[in-house]
Amino acid sequence: MQAIAPPIPGHATQTARRKRLFTPARLGVYAFLFSAALFFLLPLYVMIITSFKPMDEIRMGNVFALPAAATLEPWRTAWGAVSHGFWNSVAIAVPSTVIPILLGAVNGYALSFWRPRGANLLFGVLLAGAFIPVQVMIYPLVWMMAHAGVFGSLPAIVVVHVIFGMPLMTLLFRNYYASVPHELFQAARIDGGGFWRIFIQVMLPMSLPIIVVAAIMQVTGVWNDYILGLVFAGRENLPMTVQLNNVINTTTGTRLYNVNMAATILTAAVPLAIYFISGRWFVRGIAAGAVKG
Repeated sequence: MQAIAPPIPGHATQTARRKRLFTPARLGVYAFLFSAALFFLLPLYVMIITSFKPMDEIRMGNVFALPAAATLEPWRTAWGAVSHGFWNSVAIAVPSTVIPILLGAVNGYALSFWRPRGANLLFGVLLAGAFIPVQVMIYPLVWMMAHAGVFGSLPAIVVVHVIFGMPLMTLLFRNYYASVPHELFQAARIDGGGFWRIFIQVMLPMSLPIIVVAAIMQVTGVWNDYILGLVFAGRENLPMTVQLNNVINTTTGTRLYNVNMAATILTAAVPLAIYFISGRWFVRGIAAGAVKG
């Protein structure tokens, strides 16, 4: 009788691994991820190729076709229309990001370690402020800014973004510092550290991941804002989103779809670049305690 060869261990392992790779659950996850990626990437693809097409080619109606005669003229026209708004958005976003992060870090540090009288009540008020709709507060803020004489100026829109950004920043930093061992704070107190010395020399150097998370969230929110910039910034300080709306919704002449697509991509370029560059730090900050409480 012919002897039966024993199974090869490596072959059996590869077969089992192949079976695990193509389970129905895993295939369903892959199908969902592919569908989600297609849902977001297909419009982006259409925007990009349309921005390089001349209008004669766009009128032919072949939306998904690559440009037959690519041109950069729509991009030059779009940048000329929104460039002033770009620098306005930079002037608004920088202080509207730095100030709430600094205030939120100090508030979160104080609420986590020093716990002043009424700390829980103060934290509850700040937390409630994070969920108040912007539209509810527009009229009171307009009244206050007008009586203060700063309505329609760069300081006005910065102050408004600081007001709406500080509750969320406080929540992020408070939850992050709550995950820091309290023994570290006690050791710094024994060494003679005061409020600001411990904050600057101990807590801030440990806070880079959550600072990146806060910066991404705040920059994205400020840069993509439309309603606050339209109401509070004034004609000379209109952000890029408002000028983009003016470009797209123009009521004179022919609607230039290639220019509209290019202007939209230019407006979204800064948040996209921040996500791509800082994505690793964003995940690290979230995992380090940004959602802990």
